[in-house]
Amino acid sequence: MNKRRYLLLGAFLFLTFYTLPLSGQLRSDEIDSLVEDAMEKFSVAGVAVGVVKDGRIIHAKGYGVKSVETGEKVDGQTSFAIASNTKAFTSAALAILVEEGKLGWNDRVIDHIPEFKMYNDYVTQNFNIQDLLTHRSGLGLGAGDLQFWPEGSDFTMHDLLTNFQYFEPKSAFRTRYDYDNILYIVAGEVIKRVSGQSWEQFVQEKILDKIDMKNSSTMPVSRCGLKNLASPHLATNGKLKTIPWFEHNSDNINGALGAILSNAEDMCLWMNLQLNGGRYGRGLEHQLFTRASQREMWKIHNSIDLRPNDRYDPKFSGYGLGWRLSDMCGEMVVSHTGDFSGMLSKVIMLPGLDLGVVVLTNSYYGGAGVFRAVSQTIVDSYLGLDDNGWTDKYLDSYLKRSGDASSEVERVWETVKTADDSQLNTKNYIGIYEDNWFGKVEVFLNDGSLWFRSFRSPKLNGPMYYYKANAYVIKWMQRDLDADAFAIFCLDEDGMAQGITMKGVSPDIDFSYDFQDLQFRRVK
Repeated sequence: MNKRRYLLLGAFLFLTFYTLPLSGQLRSDEIDSLVEDAMEKFSVAGVAVGVVKDGRIIHAKGYGVKSVETGEKVDGQTSFAIASNTKAFTSAALAILVEEGKLGWNDRVIDHIPEFKMYNDYVTQNFNIQDLLTHRSGLGLGAGDLQFWPEGSDFTMHDLLTNFQYFEPKSAFRTRYDYDNILYIVAGEVIKRVSGQSWEQFVQEKILDKIDMKNSSTMPVSRCGLKNLASPHLATNGKLKTIPWFEHNSDNINGALGAILSNAEDMCLWMNLQLNGGRYGRGLEHQLFTRASQREMWKIHNSIDLRPNDRYDPKFSGYGLGWRLSDMCGEMVVSHTGDFSGMLSKVIMLPGLDLGVVVLTNSYYGGAGVFRAVSQTIVDSYLGLDDNGWTDKYLDSYLKRSGDASSEVERVWETVKTADDSQLNTKNYIGIYEDNWFGKVEVFLNDGSLWFRSFRSPKLNGPMYYYKANAYVIKWMQRDLDADAFAIFCLDEDGMAQGITMKGVSPDIDFSYDFQDLQFRRVK
């Protein structure tokens, strides 16, 4: 055999070795079967899955439909809202500014945004850029999210920057992990003030366009220009229906919310950028950020309680800058999830294996089961673990949790049906009440029944039903919210309402409905 034939044979064997999966690792057709099974069991409309290994995209496909109304098929370029998976893009944008010398990770926020104000002067004076990204503010889970969730409120960027002063901290500054969203909005405003570009412009030009994520865009949807889009869905009484896209009234908040629309193919480029230490391009000839910046983003800045797990034997858990950091079977894991109105997503990477998996879905609730089962099964195959039946296990857990939540909600409404309010003087509850950060709400009579409405968040509007003692249940007119709430009146010695506290009815309510942080006092 001549030299040329030896070379051709060697090239063939090399390509064969790197094209075919190693024993135990899922082939593309096996991923197809895995996704289709999970979609059927969790009843979701559409899914997209991307897998990268050793710098190559080995799987990027769509499944199901963009919309149950149109029946259009999802493909590898169909874009979904990636929600909080955008947090890593915001961190990368700040890393670029740090490398350009325009910003320091330990810069105080007030040096760039003088009006920024936290719940006490010490925290305000010492809150730095990394504090914005690491969920260690001392505030509770999702604090302040009601300012933009549900959409349609009139809160401005100035409100978001200054309303922290009215919150009660749940822990000491920099001592505990409590996930937040609002501080990433502040991070977006830092980018704007330092770069002179809006968060949307900066991320689009400096990241998405740079690494050729050509079918990805920053939100809002109405201005993104993308045609191949999945629609968000919500399941009502077991039936999927499309719901409107989240669009906030304020352009500033829309951009800084960190909402990106992307797809399986483009997210594979993003994962390869991360796995290659900020380098990209066919020969990795370009660099978006340095490995030093990546180490900073992939360093634990805030520890998270470790949950024992016999399957993976984890040794650490924490949060970096826009990334959740942990380990499985001795391999470092870099991951994040995203939860948006009608959209759910997950990115998980194992740098030591040069492996990345992304799962995008356009169906709320069931989508979480799909992204967990699919991503975990694929990762397990590369860790050399046996099939753990993740789809069925997550389905069992999902059905139990949703069943428990439904039972509690049903119990509340059964109590409402038999509650006797004949001895109540509803006039004692009528009035205008005000919370320091959320503003005014009104309790009034509508056709003889009490009604609740927010002045600043119009979708929080609905009838009030007597529950027991001094508590009512508010049934929001906008049923897509899935967030009915208790209103508990504080009465004086004459039975006159002087204030209102609130909390969600369902134990499974989205944490962004932070009703528990509201403290209304009567003003009229």
